[in-house]
Amino acid sequence: MKNRDKKYIEKFEEVLNLADYSFVNNLNPDPETNLNKDNKFAREVFSGHYVEVEPTAIKEPIYVVHSKNFFEELGFSEELLKEDEFIKLFSGDISNVSRKNDIKSWATGYALSIYGTEYYAQCPFQTGNGYGDGRAISVLEAVINGKRWEFQLKGGGKTPYCRGADGRAVLRSSVREFLAQEHMHSLEIPTSRSLTLFTSKKEQVTRPWFNENSYSKDPEVMIEEDVAITTRVASSFLRVGQIELFGRRARKNEHKDALKELEMIVLHLIDREYSEEIKEDLSLEEKVLLLAQSFQDRLTSLVANWIKVGYCQGNFNSDNCAAGGFTLDYGPFGFIEMFEPKYQSWTGGGMHFSFFNQPRAAQKNFKSFCSALKPLISLNKEAFEKLENIENSFANVMQEKMQNMWASKMGLEKFDFGLFDELINLMIDTKVDYTIFFRELSNIVDDISNIEKSFYVNLENDILKQRWNSWFENWKVKINVNDEESKQKLSNQMKLINPKYTLREWHLVWAYKEAEKGNYKPIKELQEIMTNPYSEQTKEIEEKYYTKKPKDFFGIAGISHVSCSS
Repeated sequence: MKNRDKKYIEKFEEVLNLADYSFVNNLNPDPETNLNKDNKFAREVFSGHYVEVEPTAIKEPIYVVHSKNFFEELGFSEELLKEDEFIKLFSGDISNVSRKNDIKSWATGYALSIYGTEYYAQCPFQTGNGYGDGRAISVLEAVINGKRWEFQLKGGGKTPYCRGADGRAVLRSSVREFLAQEHMHSLEIPTSRSLTLFTSKKEQVTRPWFNENSYSKDPEVMIEEDVAITTRVASSFLRVGQIELFGRRARKNEHKDALKELEMIVLHLIDREYSEEIKEDLSLEEKVLLLAQSFQDRLTSLVANWIKVGYCQGNFNSDNCAAGGFTLDYGPFGFIEMFEPKYQSWTGGGMHFSFFNQPRAAQKNFKSFCSALKPLISLNKEAFEKLENIENSFANVMQEKMQNMWASKMGLEKFDFGLFDELINLMIDTKVDYTIFFRELSNIVDDISNIEKSFYVNLENDILKQRWNSWFENWKVKINVNDEESKQKLSNQMKLINPKYTLREWHLVWAYKEAEKGNYKPIKELQEIMTNPYSEQTKEIEEKYYTKKPKDFFGIAGISHVSCSS
């Protein structure tokens, strides 16, 4: 709802007047930028924190959707969507913006570690100097209402890090990311934000995909898809892999300024993401230790929250891990439906990035982060040992947060391992819908009949029924609600923990398939519902969206599992 007393930004010029480019003003450009024409071809980047590169405009952009909530938060009037220059900027057409000189655009490099192992082989040069933002280009950094935001186009065309690809995103994956960011923010979990989504009917690219109703785990065909550019916004887009790149260079002394560039990017990370926790007048060693401690706190909380709502970050490499401790890069992700601890929507993700293994994957990324910081304090034995102690404490901190999360999800004041363990086994044995089960449990149900709507199979096994009844009796003793008032209070509390609606892939498929036909209403319908995930909505919405995955969709490629999203 628009606040009539609030002053809104209605002109594109007003947006540009807020620009404040701390990243490019305070850090080093690639010294070879000017030697490489427009920087739109794959090449090695040996030093510097960023490469200047302009996005490549999509042809005749078509508006699809914008985030009403985020526009309101930023104080952006929806009149901006009618401004030609606003559309140009966020569809990649910077060269035709009248105040082009006031816009800076750049891409960044980062390293790749998969589950804690450093990789170089996927880099076309076998050195690691070709990893980075292959199709993500930042086009604006601005301070709005006292808060710094970075605006980044995904699908904005080639950069030096594109590794031979076309630098484009397609409508399918852009719809998924747009809605996922909207949803995650509404679930009250830290995330990059969605601003706008534009597509084009005048430009298509080829992508691997699956045949209709296929059960294949690997893409079978190449299909033509409409290109799209989605603008995502965050306090920064600094990644663990980005800090790691400079840590590796410093560790190997790859150039004379390697250690200095590591220090610069770490101090910039602190300034952008941790300035409230880490004061400017501290020594470098003190800052590094506080940074590690603060990031550990944010990362462990983030992963516990992911599991709380059933989210699986299918490709949780260090380069997909935001150093600010929020959700970033919605490539192959999924919200779990039928409960399975090994759930993984991405066919290339394996066990190491599966649903219940996310705490371990996060620990691997944290280890990579700490390794990148070590060259800065290597001469200070005491600080080095303290950093290693912080690194080694991750598992205990993660376990405590997971236990607290499970306790709150089950309505308990204190975590009970026996109750939890039996519940997990029952959920597996009964094939339970994760979201529906915990939402129904939040009604403080009396017996098993109240939660059977979350089961994917009929409960005909007497032993299983007996186990469930026994579990319910034990649970009711533990939650200790003796009257209607305390029961209602606990129910309300649990419903703020257990969402009613999560973004199921088969709903996303419907939305992006309709969008491919030019019908954007399903996107907007999902946007409205998924930005109110904890609320009881209309009976019509409940019947359509608060429901188990249809049996016909199980195992179907593109619904039950996906390839690495393009």
